Amino acid sequence: MNETVVKQALGTGVVIEAVQSMTGAESIAPDHMGRGRLPASGYIPKFQKIDWNTRQEVEQLLYCQAALLDSKAWENFIDLFSHDGIYWMPSNSSQTDWSREPSIFAEDKLLMEVRMGRVQHPNAWSQAALWETNHVIGNICIESITDDTIEVFSKFQMMELRRDHVRHFAGTYRHSLVKEANAWKIKLQRVDLTNAQAAFDYVIQAWV
Repeated sequence: MNETVVKQALGTGVVIEAVQSMTGAESIAPDHMGRGRLPASGYIPKFQKIDWNTRQEVEQLLYCQAALLDSKAWENFIDLFSHDGIYWMPSNSSQTDWSREPSIFAEDKLLMEVRMGRVQHPNAWSQAALWETNHVIGNICIESITDDTIEVFSKFQMMELRRDHVRHFAGTYRHSLVKEANAWKIKLQRVDLTNAQAAFDYVIQAWV
């Protein structure tokens, strides 16, 4: 590969020189540029200015939800959702429809109550001693607001301890809030895991 070709390739991708001993999938053409030609795309929140009292209400709701999860107060957690509320964790960030695409979680309140009953069972292995979580919520951004709806973007970090094993989950929350009985309730919570495609040594038992 001559110097001119190398200079042209730099900054546009990974340059891999073919090696005679490579076979099959390892045998890559000298002009291979890898997958890095275009930057990765991601969701960019829209910022909306709102009054301080409303912002505090929204932030307190998200902080309360995190505290309920860490306290295993499942019934109170479910009560944060509207009567038609949905908890959705897509398997990848490109998904747009919770009802038509395979997901990690896609639960209405009835299914959430079924999960609550399962994790509360005396023989639930996932809830054995030394199973704890710790959530941290931040980067809260109000994307849009009307008299009866609010769209919220935020980031989360969650550490899970199961006996001697620690797992780390991180990603983005998007909450769609609605006014119900003069209180903000969650109509849709979308959870995009940064590590959704990672290999886990055991399944996710409770809400992240």
